[in-house]
Amino acid sequence: MDDEYQKLIRRMNPPRVVIDNESCKNATVIQVDSANKQGILLEVVQILTDLNLMITKAYICSDGGWFMDVFNVTDHEGNKITDEGILDYIEKSLGPDSCFASSMRRSVGVKSESNHTAIELTGTDRPGLLSEVSAVLAHLKCNVVNAEVWTHNTRAAAVMQVTDETTGGPIADQERLTMVKRLLCNVLKGSNKSREAKTVVSHGSTHTERRLHQMMFDDRDYERMDGDDDSSERPSVNVVNWNDKDYSVVTIRCKDRPKLLFDIVCTLTDMQYVVFHGNVEAQGPEAYQEYCIRHIDGSPVKSDAERQRVVQCLEAAIQRRVSEGLKLELCTTDRVGLLSDVTRIFRENSLTVTRAEVTTRAGKAVNTFYVRDASGYPVDPKIIDSIRQTIGQTILRVKGTPEESIQAPQESPTRFLFGGLFKSRSFCNFGLVRSYS
Repeated sequence: MDDEYQKLIRRMNPPRVVIDNESCKNATVIQVDSANKQGILLEVVQILTDLNLMITKAYICSDGGWFMDVFNVTDHEGNKITDEGILDYIEKSLGPDSCFASSMRRSVGVKSESNHTAIELTGTDRPGLLSEVSAVLAHLKCNVVNAEVWTHNTRAAAVMQVTDETTGGPIADQERLTMVKRLLCNVLKGSNKSREAKTVVSHGSTHTERRLHQMMFDDRDYERMDGDDDSSERPSVNVVNWNDKDYSVVTIRCKDRPKLLFDIVCTLTDMQYVVFHGNVEAQGPEAYQEYCIRHIDGSPVKSDAERQRVVQCLEAAIQRRVSEGLKLELCTTDRVGLLSDVTRIFRENSLTVTRAEVTTRAGKAVNTFYVRDASGYPVDPKIIDSIRQTIGQTILRVKGTPEESIQAPQESPTRFLFGGLFKSRSFCNFGLVRSYS
C-alpha cells in the first residue's frame, strides 16, 4: 500500500532537475526537486559522486513532504561540467524518467552484475594481508577483476569481484566456493583470536563503497583503541541539540577530499538518521558541513552515549577513505595471479598496503595502491626504485613523493555554515540548543 501511495505521489509530483552553467562563475549548479522519501538524499549524492564530480557547495532541505537540494559541482580540475553526455545522464538519472524515488534498492545505489562472484572480507589488518588473500585466490584459480580494499583502526575490509580462470565467468562450483570461504577466513583470522573475521561469497548485486562502509561499521571500526586519545589527528565532529526544533545539529570540519559528502551521508543513512537541512562548503583544502538530523523514529539525539556514537561513526566514515602512504599506479595486461605477484613483491620489500583499488578494463589491469613501510618509517625511495625495476618501470608508476605521503592535514578554525540562512547566527546562539559536550 505504501509503495502504491509513493507511486501516486511521484506521478502527481514528478522529479525536476535544473542544470545551470550560467549563474555561478566557477561551478555547475544542479537543483533537484522531488517528493521526499527516506534514502533519496543518498541516491542523489551517490549519482553525482559516481560520476567523479567534486561537490564544492550544497544546500539540502527535505522538511515535510518535499525534497529540494542544490549542488555546486566541478570536475577534478575545478572546471564546470560541460560534457553533454554527463549532463544528459544527470538529467535522466535524477529527472522524471528516473526510478530513484520508487525503489529503496536503487536508492542505496545497487549495481547489478552477473558476470562475476563477489567476495566480501573483514578482519584484523596486518602487513602482508592483501598478499596472502590474493595468493589464496590465485592458488584456487580465481582471477580478481575488480576489488577495493580499505583499512582503518587496525581493521581491514575488502570487496572483491572474481571470475573463474577457465570460464571467465562466476564460480558455480559450490564445493569450490566453500573452500574459498574457508581458506580466506583462515587467512583473515591469522593469530588474532580476539576479533571476528568474516568471509561472504555471493553472486548478488552490490555498490562497493556503500558495502565497505556497512562492513566496517558492522565490524565496529569506529571504536577507539585503548590509549587512543590523540584528537589532533581526528576530524572535528560536534553534535548539539536544537531543542526548539527537535533537531540534532551535526557540525563537521575536516580536510576536503573527493567523495567526502557521500561518505558522511552514507553513514548517517546507515545509522538510520534523516537529514532535514544541510549546508556544505569547501574552501581551499578545508571542508565545512552542517546538518539538522533526527533519528528515523522522529527523535533527536537522546543521550551522551548516542552522541558519542554518532561522533565516532562519522569520524570513522571520514577517515576510512583517507589515503595514507605513497600512491603507486600499475597498468598492464591482466592475468590470473597478477595481484598476488605484485602484492608479494610489496610484502617482500617490507611495504604494507593501506588502501587499494583494482579494476580491469578491456583486458588491462589498472590498479592503485597506497603503501607504507611496515615498520612505520617513511617509504625509502631506493626500495620503490628496486620494486619498479622488478615489476617494470613503465608498468608501475609513482604518484607524488614519499615526503608528501606523510604530511599532516592543516588546521582550521571552527565555524557553523548556516550563517546565511539564519543571518550569521549558529544554532547554538538561539539559546535553546543544548550541547552534550
